[in-house]
Amino acid sequence: MILRSLGAIVLLLGGVATPAPADRPSCDYYVSPAGSDRGDGSAQRPWKSIEQARDQLRTKKRQQKCDIVVNVKSGDYVVDKTITFTEADSGENGHKIIYRSADGPGKARLLGARPLTGWQKHTDTIYKTKIDRTFYTLFEDGKRATTARYPNRTSDDLWSPYLFSVLGEPEKEAVRQWLYFKPEDVPKEWDADFDRNSQIVVWSGGSWSWFTDTVPLGGADFRKNFFTLNHWARYSFVNSRSGSRYFLQNTLRFLDQPGEYYFDFANSEVYYWPRTSIDKVMAPTVKTIISLAGSSPDRRVQNVAFDGLALQYSDFVDWYRAGWISEGDSGYEHKYPVYDRQIEMPRNRFGMITLTNTRDVDLTRLRLSDSGFMGVYMLFANERVKVSDSLLENIGADGIKVEGGYPGEGDISGHHTISNNYIYHVGELVPGDAAGIELLSTGNNVVSNIVVKHSARYGISLEVRPEVKDEDNYARNNRFSYIRIEEAGLDSGDMGAFYTYGVSNSDPHEIDNHVAQMVIGDVINDPAGAMPDSGTRGVHMDAGGCGFSFENIEVGKVSDDKYQSYQCNEVKNANWAAGFDASKMEYDKIGVTSAFPYPIPG
Repeated sequence: MILRSLGAIVLLLGGVATPAPADRPSCDYYVSPAGSDRGDGSAQRPWKSIEQARDQLRTKKRQQKCDIVVNVKSGDYVVDKTITFTEADSGENGHKIIYRSADGPGKARLLGARPLTGWQKHTDTIYKTKIDRTFYTLFEDGKRATTARYPNRTSDDLWSPYLFSVLGEPEKEAVRQWLYFKPEDVPKEWDADFDRNSQIVVWSGGSWSWFTDTVPLGGADFRKNFFTLNHWARYSFVNSRSGSRYFLQNTLRFLDQPGEYYFDFANSEVYYWPRTSIDKVMAPTVKTIISLAGSSPDRRVQNVAFDGLALQYSDFVDWYRAGWISEGDSGYEHKYPVYDRQIEMPRNRFGMITLTNTRDVDLTRLRLSDSGFMGVYMLFANERVKVSDSLLENIGADGIKVEGGYPGEGDISGHHTISNNYIYHVGELVPGDAAGIELLSTGNNVVSNIVVKHSARYGISLEVRPEVKDEDNYARNNRFSYIRIEEAGLDSGDMGAFYTYGVSNSDPHEIDNHVAQMVIGDVINDPAGAMPDSGTRGVHMDAGGCGFSFENIEVGKVSDDKYQSYQCNEVKNANWAAGFDASKMEYDKIGVTSAFPYPIPG
């Protein structure tokens, strides 16, 4: 009787059954690079893409009686358009729909880029080609290329060196759209061929090294020595202590070494000096490879899983600024309009995987690499999302970002599990405010067995706003454990490798966020970065940052304090305090576990 029922399920769904527990059968379908539009999803006649599987399953999963597994065979799948899942693609009746790399983790690769072809010699070392699309980052043989810049960077791993802005006129101290330069930094001979494709990357704010802006330049005045930015930067360019660090990029004049490219947007041409082979240059096709987006918080994508897939290459944007400049700038009325300054603007709310209005989504054993912006971005209403056993490397901005809603307007994001992930090289294109994991206005999350290595700013951060009242603060009941953070704070100051901002600022500061078994390596700036801000810290509880317990924490060398906080947290056995007992540290359990499926990078 059981066999007859299972056979009926297989016939109903048109797939091939594989062994599974009797109380939770599984129905298998197949996708292959050799698949066909006319395939039926069987092992013998596979579909050709995840999109085709998604569309076919919308009909086949009606009255779903088993977990449906889409076995994606090894090979490369080029993504020219974001693969979007809506509530119509949810698992039903308590069952999941699982898209898995059938031949092992990382074997099925979704590529958000295509090769550039048609190259011709421009000089002995530089090639150029016409292109049919616009993009804002480039790769050669799995390595990010550098937009041609001045001054040239110290190394591929660092962002320095920089130039410094100056105060051109006393009344211009507060301006955010005119950056004054030293005449010796920008030679007058550049005036004759000033490039309207050029951009500036700047740590705006003078001595504040908090956020970076990437902004196209509208012009340059070589008599008064200033650039005009097409968009306002986050902060003004000079304060009482310093000018702002910056470099110039995307001018053919600056293309002077291998691994650099220049994009002539007006003429749809790209110039590149290859490191090895011009035939291995890849240009992005999409900013987001996989999108899970329910139509509303009441109509969510749910019971969907992605296991073992590799996602490589995605795009950046033409200009970037973190958040709006002032409260109320979003154009909408909010209980805490100051949160406009904390949240990404709509144009920048995307990741290689973007989730909004989801529930019970699993992202497991993934390999995300070479993203233009975020790796995984959970935006607004998401509940019980799991990100585990995954490798994220060479990420344009944050590795994993969870962005809840505006404070006081509904606790819509939380109960996520982020575990056993290795996050390597974050903030490659947006070093300002970069973090391996950033949690904003979200609570009841478990973050465990994490390694974050190589960040210009943070390793892990948890943030709200200091103006938010406790009853409207959703950043509660988070647990962080078995964490290792290495090489944080490489290019910024006034920071901590583990950082909180504006959390639980009112008495009695109930202890409801917990951090245990965390090792932070040395937090030391790149000396070539000439960072003018205050020093680096291991743990920094900024703008209040209360209601935390810390137990069994070890911090390496820093240039400021290992721990900076108000007297509103509990600390037990930390190496910045007398009596630290290293024997209580569970070093063998800190970081990723033996279940981590990929080689450790670096």
